[in-house]
Amino acid sequence: MALIKGGMLDRRGFLKTTVAATAAAALPMGSAMAMPKRGGHIRVGKAHGQTTDTMNPGTWENGFTIDMAFAIHGYLVEVGPDGSMVPNVAESWEASADATEWRVKLRKGVTFHSGKEVTVEDVIASVNFHRGEGSTSAAGPIVAPIVDISADGDDTIVFKLDGGNADFPFILTDYHIPICKAEGDSIDWKSGDGCGPYILKSVDFGVQASFERNPNHWRDDVAWFDTIEMLSLIDLNARTTALVSGDVDVIDRLDLKTVGLLGRKPGVKIISVSGNAHYTIPMDTKIGPFNDNNVRQALKYGINREEMVEKILFGYGSAGNDHPIGKGQRYFNTELEQKTYDPDKAKWYLQQSGLDGLSIDVSSSDAAFGGALDAAVLYQNSAKAAGIEINVVREPNDGYWSDVWMKKGMVFSYWGGRPVEDQMFSTAYKSGASWNESYWSNERFDELLVKARAELDQEKRREMYWEMQDLCANDGGSVIPMFNDFVFAVNEKVGTPEVMATNWDLDGSRWAERWWIA
Repeated sequence: MALIKGGMLDRRGFLKTTVAATAAAALPMGSAMAMPKRGGHIRVGKAHGQTTDTMNPGTWENGFTIDMAFAIHGYLVEVGPDGSMVPNVAESWEASADATEWRVKLRKGVTFHSGKEVTVEDVIASVNFHRGEGSTSAAGPIVAPIVDISADGDDTIVFKLDGGNADFPFILTDYHIPICKAEGDSIDWKSGDGCGPYILKSVDFGVQASFERNPNHWRDDVAWFDTIEMLSLIDLNARTTALVSGDVDVIDRLDLKTVGLLGRKPGVKIISVSGNAHYTIPMDTKIGPFNDNNVRQALKYGINREEMVEKILFGYGSAGNDHPIGKGQRYFNTELEQKTYDPDKAKWYLQQSGLDGLSIDVSSSDAAFGGALDAAVLYQNSAKAAGIEINVVREPNDGYWSDVWMKKGMVFSYWGGRPVEDQMFSTAYKSGASWNESYWSNERFDELLVKARAELDQEKRREMYWEMQDLCANDGGSVIPMFNDFVFAVNEKVGTPEVMATNWDLDGSRWAERWWIA
């Protein structure tokens, strides 16, 4: 076995060696001027959560469940604040020369909240929960390349893949794949008995969840709060009012129209972090008119992206180009022509499909993202010049992700992005993937996805990922108008690290373990 390191997996210098990653994990999260300290209670208001959420990790889909997952569960690997892979329940990992076999060494002494020690059997059962033809887990597509998992002794798990994957450890960071107790031929996911830094005390989905610090957690450099209460506050005004009144200490998804005013409130700090998060408008490509790529292209040229960035994001973001890869990622296609608002070109594409005009319903809700309804109206107005009539359907916040998303023809959606290209593409663009929100299927894309994953030559890999972005942009089923910054607010009692993760909102959704009471 050869430890993969150096240039082949270089991402801002990550994966130099497992030892280096371990050392990074041991560094304090705060600066010398603001060291974390134990104690206190924090209340966080989240613009996420619905009554249909469950404890089943294969179904988690919003910020409320993601934050809960990272608080109570342990993961083999986590994404560090700098975007690197950091050992968690896994102590180290190494790969064969062709990256088709990975050996992951389990950390000793990690226990579940119930006191049971985490074993290789628990790890295998936790990954297998998402595998197999009968799996309905959203993580199914990203674990599908695993053809076998076995134990080598009592501290090593061997993963065999159907092809090389230079990014395999990143798969193990996915929030759907926590380490749960093995139970029969499955796992115990119902109890919430995790091995993470906090113990789940209560949860009422769509309302609130409460946690307390796990006194037996293996790490002593995380989990600074004594207790946490996380509230589901979908309504923007209610969320903002709760922060200003002191009822909560942190809120996400600010009203960007008034963020400057909010920042002038005494004791309130606004934080903005750029990353791979983006907003999407997927079309159901299984049905007409969206099964015609000329119509899809017309809809992509009929949207004024710059206007949306200005009026919805107020500059806290950038224009998207109908693919999900961010400018900071390794294989971002710098030569792909940026789409701009062009109603004449949109009309031309409609004519190619035999249409003089188009009338469609587009569903939207601020459950998708703050300002999604306003964004839908902007889209409606810009599309008119192209002969496209958009009827904006205002959907209720509660149940949006279960009753509207991937159920109706064209909807507003959002993605936190993923650390590496393969994970993003496999989760949401691979044919048949559970979260392929446009139901898009492209044989060439699927072929490239497999080849790029296994390719160890950086230049060849770059060429394939560039072509995949082109295919998404010019054949794919999603309009991707904007990449958004994560903009959130904390009050003066909350301490935060100088460097924050960009893979999810609120410090990579790991605020519960990385922040503290100042």
